[in-house]
Amino acid sequence: MTDRGTPENHVAGYAEILLGACSTGRRLTRAELESRRAQGERAAEAGLPLRGLIREHLAAAQGVQPRLATAAVGALLAVVEQAVDAFAEGYERAQHDAVRQEEAARREFIDDLLYGRSDLGRLAERAERFGLRLSQAHAVAVAAGPEPYGDGYPVARGIEEAVLARFGNRQILLATKDGRLICVAPGDQPDVLAYFAKRAHAATDGGRVAIGRSHPGAGGVVHSYEEALNALDLADRMQLEGPVLHAADLLVYPVLTRDRQAMADLVESMLGPLCRARGGAGPLLDTLSAYFDSGCVATEAARRLSLSVRALTYRLERIHTLTEADPADPRHRYTLQTAVIGARLLGWPGTGS
Repeated sequence: MTDRGTPENHVAGYAEILLGACSTGRRLTRAELESRRAQGERAAEAGLPLRGLIREHLAAAQGVQPRLATAAVGALLAVVEQAVDAFAEGYERAQHDAVRQEEAARREFIDDLLYGRSDLGRLAERAERFGLRLSQAHAVAVAAGPEPYGDGYPVARGIEEAVLARFGNRQILLATKDGRLICVAPGDQPDVLAYFAKRAHAATDGGRVAIGRSHPGAGGVVHSYEEALNALDLADRMQLEGPVLHAADLLVYPVLTRDRQAMADLVESMLGPLCRARGGAGPLLDTLSAYFDSGCVATEAARRLSLSVRALTYRLERIHTLTEADPADPRHRYTLQTAVIGARLLGWPGTGS
């Protein structure tokens, strides 16, 4: 018996279709074309190579030729063309459907993995299909650029090809989510995420990459992903410099805002008087940020703000007058600097301040 998965099985009935059409000189009927498309779909689902299937069709046509009347031989080529074209159409349609289903399954898995919405046992089973073993610890890197990126975008494809070319034997998942580029890698292989960060920064025209800490299990992927997202958000609010951010280096910020009301009270108490300044609190808050970020070196802070040292000194004196806290005094410096960090984290002052 001919096996369903062999090429011969998918040319069954083909010779009869050729004989019927050539003997009358007609084109193939809609039903005959549809039968060839259906055979093509089944052949694709069976995983048979298209080249071998085409050869079988041509061989069957050669076998039919001696059985045709001389006048009917001339129609054979046109009929074969119709039949093979329909067969190839069905084959390609099945392949496209399979690709779409695979992409949909991959997208659903990535959503469930990064949001932790699925049963963890079932999620671990699905993860192996995509090259991950969730029994291990994993870390996640997230890259954000000047524009959103999706699966299939040249930037995403280029980064994926580069990373897989270098670490193809590792258990790595590359994807996009909400316009950002994502890389999930085993927690004991930081070189993978470092290389991803390097490629992503270059490919996104100077985009920023955040790397979460390594955590075990399926829930660990979610945790690391959220840490990376929070690091990107912190970088924007705190105006942090550098193309690559590590969540492990930013743990102090969540600690400072754990009691948001206490932090808000500190900000309002220490920095609220700056709102009385001409021009509002913004310029003086920027002055404090630059001063503390430069290690309380006035010349460096002035350079960062494009001010003269004299102008910077005037601003620091004005801050001292308004808040009764001297930025240059170590007794006041820590409280002021903590309040400045809190102001950035809380988005103070708002537009109404």
